[in-house]
Amino acid sequence: MKIGVLAVQGDFAEHIAILRRLNVECREVRLPEQLEGIDGLIIPGGESTTLSRLMSIYHLREPVQAMAAQGKAVWGTCAGMIMLAHEITEADPVPLQVMDIGVRRNAFGRQIDSFEQDLDIAGLEPDPFHAIFIRAPVVIRVGQQVKTLAALPNGQAVAVRQGNLMATAFHPELTDDTRLHQYFLDLAAEPAGPPGRES
Repeated sequence: MKIGVLAVQGDFAEHIAILRRLNVECREVRLPEQLEGIDGLIIPGGESTTLSRLMSIYHLREPVQAMAAQGKAVWGTCAGMIMLAHEITEADPVPLQVMDIGVRRNAFGRQIDSFEQDLDIAGLEPDPFHAIFIRAPVVIRVGQQVKTLAALPNGQAVAVRQGNLMATAFHPELTDDTRLHQYFLDLAAEPAGPPGRES
């Protein structure tokens, strides 16, 4: 198995470090041709407007959209969640519109309002996952074929899956817990199919 990590901006190095801990072959992706031959792609956290512009400059938007449509596994964390969304509440950035969710950027305030929260995540039982939220988005609309994997105590969805697509509002790469990365690897190992209801 080979996993790509979008490496145009953001904390891609932290994702790569966890994948290597799991003995997974990984590749930094900065150009469309580097998407060839990978089984899954992680879009990391960072600054979503910058990430969106760089994906356009390096002609990555359409290849990533095609990858998602072909049934390859794609996981967006924080800014990556914003990029996967079908719509966001702001005019900028322009999302990839591959996942049937609506997202609000910086839903909890500025960086000083960052927080940590233990979450019960479906598929990661029985122990909670210690999630780190930094200028995090939140899911404000969940499509019919999207499964909520985790929510905050107030009910706001912060981890979702739609078939081969996954998105988390927090930064699992900033913890020592590798379970979400392993969950994604298991997803990437499944037979490819179009985005749909979680199997």
